[in-house]
Amino acid sequence: MSQYFATVARGLESIAAQELERLGAKDVRPDFTGVHFVGDSAGADSCASRTLLYQVNLWARTIFRVLVTLREFPCPDADRLYTEVQKTDWQQYLQPHNTLAVNATGGNHKLNHTHFTALQVKNAIVDQQRRQFGQRSSIDTENPDILINAHIYQDRCILSLDSSGKSLHRRGYRPAVGFAPLKETLAAALLDMAEWEPSLPFLDPLCGSGTLPLEASLKALNIAPGLFRTEFAFEKWPDFDEKLWTQLLDDAEDSQLPALRVPIMGSDKDPDILNQARINAQQCRIADQVKFTQTELKDLEAPADRGVIICNPPYGERLGDAAELGDFYKLLGDVFKQRFKGWTAFVLTGNKELAKRVGLKAARRIPVYNGSIPCTLLKYELY
Repeated sequence: MSQYFATVARGLESIAAQELERLGAKDVRPDFTGVHFVGDSAGADSCASRTLLYQVNLWARTIFRVLVTLREFPCPDADRLYTEVQKTDWQQYLQPHNTLAVNATGGNHKLNHTHFTALQVKNAIVDQQRRQFGQRSSIDTENPDILINAHIYQDRCILSLDSSGKSLHRRGYRPAVGFAPLKETLAAALLDMAEWEPSLPFLDPLCGSGTLPLEASLKALNIAPGLFRTEFAFEKWPDFDEKLWTQLLDDAEDSQLPALRVPIMGSDKDPDILNQARINAQQCRIADQVKFTQTELKDLEAPADRGVIICNPPYGERLGDAAELGDFYKLLGDVFKQRFKGWTAFVLTGNKELAKRVGLKAARRIPVYNGSIPCTLLKYELY
């Protein structure tokens, strides 16, 4: 039975778990900043497990990376870590001509520096290679053939292969970003939290470089986010099934829908940042589907009689000054109340005092993190 661990942003564990179940994962179990799952509950079909691994990397919208668990073992100190890592037969995963990198996370009392932990794991692997082959793998931290993850928690270590490589939030379609962009994974999660469906018009009135409208469009058109990436780490593994992967890519291409059922829109007052959004839409090959308009918030009008708004106004943390943003939040609430009757609005904010200036009663408050900033997704039902 293949054991997997999907890493996610803090607070998105349950959303990611639901997505993994939809993708066919079994025994799904959320944990802190991640989700455990298996590929085949019966443990008999390695092809089914490999298919799921590829599918999750290709289709998942809310996770960062998929780790394949190799071993879990006691790890009270550096010597035990070195000894246990050497118990793995590494030649089934890499040969001396393959490049290598190790990423370490977590720690305990005696292993409290991730760089040292990674170095110890690397030393154990290459020392084994020297004994077996008389030569060793080179280190490539940018684009290694094999990327290993060592996670230390209390006195245990989980050793895994990283199947994704670069974080899955880096879809590959977004060369142009604004000053404080949402990660694509968070944008996708916000759509799930808002229970938005592709049958409902969508608007982000403060869209910046367009992440929310683009993620909504990709979901509505059933476009796999992994299609924009040039490579996944598992493509360099010795057991990589190129025929299966090609078939999954072809199936993903064939499953795309030709057109949006309802409008998906983004607006912003800044023409330069809107140009970035349009470039990103072109990279997604959906520039003719999603609509971006230059509009001041005070001039915003509802494009339909119902729909969903999600926006991420400045918090006073990175963009703007909190003292000057109060009037902006009040205007946001006034525009919603006066011009968007029949809609449901969601505002992501990391500033409780500013949120009060919206002047509307929140029907729901959902805690969420935007990076390291604790935020709240506020739901407003507009009657």
